[in-house]
Amino acid sequence: MKRLLVIAIACLAAPLASAELYKYVDKDGKTVYSDQPPLNLDTKQLNIPSGAGTPPAPAKNALDRDKELQKGRDEAKERAKKSEQVAKQAQAQEQACAAAKAALRVYTDGGRVSRYDDKGERVFMDDQEIEAARERSKREMDEACKKS
Repeated sequence: MKRLLVIAIACLAAPLASAELYKYVDKDGKTVYSDQPPLNLDTKQLNIPSGAGTPPAPAKNALDRDKELQKGRDEAKERAKKSEQVAKQAQAQEQACAAAKAALRVYTDGGRVSRYDDKGERVFMDDQEIEAARERSKREMDEACKKS
């Protein structure tokens, strides 16, 4: 019973206790905060209200918290979806670039190059056709491999 009475009195007296805080500038020009006043220096005593006198922040109800959580989840899904689309586009561009480089390599490596005509027959290209195809492949590669 005595313990309970002592604890109750201590709890009631706790908000009444307040610490003194002093602010001063030391000889090096630094601002110092202390619970004891310095000797032979101009000090300013700060009044800090105790935590018991401040009203608590209004609590959010469960509906508001749920709405905030859902909004965060939706934003995370949207970011993931956008990053997935960007990754797919980058992969497609990389594949197109590799295909264009391979097509150009066919015309620049030299040798006999053939194509199929309207009848489906294999026809070997002459030097002018190969040069035209090389230029076309070079333009296509430059377009496919440009960095955006």
